[in-house]
Amino acid sequence: MPGPMGGPGRGPGNGQSLERAKDFKGTTKKLIKNYLSNYKIGLIIVLIFAIGSTIFAIVGPKILGNATTEIFNGLVNKISGNGGIDFGKVGSILLFLLTLYIISALFSFIQSFAMTQIAQKLTYKMRNDLARKINKLPMNYFDKKTNGEVLSIITNDIDTLGMNLNQSITQIITSICTIIGIFIMMLSISWQMTLISLIVMPIGAFMVKIIVGKSQKYFKMQQDYLGHVNGQVEEIFSGLTVVKAFNGEEMARNEFEKANSKLYRSAWRSQFLSGLMHPIMNFVSNVGYVGVAMAGGYLAINGTITVGNIQSFIQYNKQFTQPINQIAQVSSMLQAMIAATERIFEFLEEDEEIETNKEGLTTEGLKGNVIFKHVKFGYNPEQIIIKDFNANVHEGQKIAIVGPTGAGKSTMVKLLMRFYDVTDGAILLDGHNIKDFKRGNLRQMFGMVLQDTWLFNGTVKDNIKYGKEEASDDEVIQAAKAAHVHHFIKTLPNGYNSILSDETTGVSAGQKQLLTIARVILADPKILILDEATSSIDTRTEIQIQKAMDNLMQGRTSFIIAHRLSTIKNADLILVMDHGDIVEQGTHEELLAKGGFYEKLYNSQFEEVEE
Repeated sequence: MPGPMGGPGRGPGNGQSLERAKDFKGTTKKLIKNYLSNYKIGLIIVLIFAIGSTIFAIVGPKILGNATTEIFNGLVNKISGNGGIDFGKVGSILLFLLTLYIISALFSFIQSFAMTQIAQKLTYKMRNDLARKINKLPMNYFDKKTNGEVLSIITNDIDTLGMNLNQSITQIITSICTIIGIFIMMLSISWQMTLISLIVMPIGAFMVKIIVGKSQKYFKMQQDYLGHVNGQVEEIFSGLTVVKAFNGEEMARNEFEKANSKLYRSAWRSQFLSGLMHPIMNFVSNVGYVGVAMAGGYLAINGTITVGNIQSFIQYNKQFTQPINQIAQVSSMLQAMIAATERIFEFLEEDEEIETNKEGLTTEGLKGNVIFKHVKFGYNPEQIIIKDFNANVHEGQKIAIVGPTGAGKSTMVKLLMRFYDVTDGAILLDGHNIKDFKRGNLRQMFGMVLQDTWLFNGTVKDNIKYGKEEASDDEVIQAAKAAHVHHFIKTLPNGYNSILSDETTGVSAGQKQLLTIARVILADPKILILDEATSSIDTRTEIQIQKAMDNLMQGRTSFIIAHRLSTIKNADLILVMDHGDIVEQGTHEELLAKGGFYEKLYNSQFEEVEE
């Protein structure tokens, strides 16, 4: 697996440190118990055919040696005038050998097909488990993890597990069978030659260990300096305008040259030392071949062994180190696989959202009256950010929540929708504690328009219908008209059937926001939450969005979190928050007349505009 910017990969051959699982044994047991045990028959098929394929392949050199012996004896007889080579017998031996190799290849194909099926079915099931788990996790889990970390588990770790599982299990079976089989075949030919082969192997392993130990620190340095170089390149390119504006090209070039020189020196040493391993192993193997050839020649002269058996032994000797190297490579694959599996299981074992009321109250007939009663909350128990929040909101009212950054405005909305549960106090919906509703039922009461618009890859119609999939086309069009986005949709090449995607051009941020408003209008919720819905929109578009939101808010309880105080002048009630508490509440005029915290916030925004 190549490293960044074409750097070295993570294989054992390059001397890099290996990613290791924290609990290899425990994670392996879980993988076998929870997943692999479901494919027992398939694994038995893999085992049988892998062993069969290996056995047929191992017998080949011995049979080929018999053919060589037959040809050698025929030549000797011909020279001595006692006949010649029996080509019929040689042909029969070779035909039998070809049949064995065909059967071996067929067995190998079957075990490979069966193992691929197992690996892909397992990863398919695991992806489904991860997808279901995501929907059950509480929001505070995603506060601790970045999107990249979660995505890496679902993509990279699953792929690592699937690929390595497919390769490693069959490789381990065939390698172990090959080692045992070849060792038995070598002993059956000559125990003396086998002893010579075994003596040479530890010498090569010892020399490789010394080189790996020397090169390890240089590979570590190489990765560190590679990170520095990549980071520097990324930093310079992302800030290229500033670099050019301040004539910093020469400084950037000098810094890059220093980092690049260090990378060159460490990479040269690491690659040189790593490159020594192959010729050293070849040298040791060749020394072994010389020893085997000398011993074989001596035994052949004494009549203890045939020429064909010498040839067979040399073939076995060359093959003997291959499965050992393969097991070394598989061990690194297994470590990476179990480390990835460990992260997957950690994700699957995360605490899920607890449903406090499995039956749950019905939301039918609810009007949208909301009471916040001495609400206290902290993302951490030691750090309470909402200290004593009290408010009484009547159905159909337009409630604005304002305050400086970090005052707790968005947190109150998250508590209202039960993304988090209050630490103390209660939130009542038409007199019922929101904990008495199932989360899914409760959230059907709400519609949200956020600052960051979210549209998925699909048609315009499907995006609008996201909250109400059974809606008719007429209902979709009426919602779009109410959101003042119908005219724009008609200008698209395929109208409501136009595809929206990341590559879609010509759709502005304001138009995307209008589409999300149309989605909420179609869902027809009792309570609305508008979280900084116009903060990133230009003034002209804001007027259009404001009209759409006015249509949206008619007859619904609405909570508006606003940064621009000019947009909430007509709110029925403004709650002014600071450090988790309501410090003031009232209408726009009432709060300005008080000359308190709200007036300072309001005036400061106009001062900013004037400046």
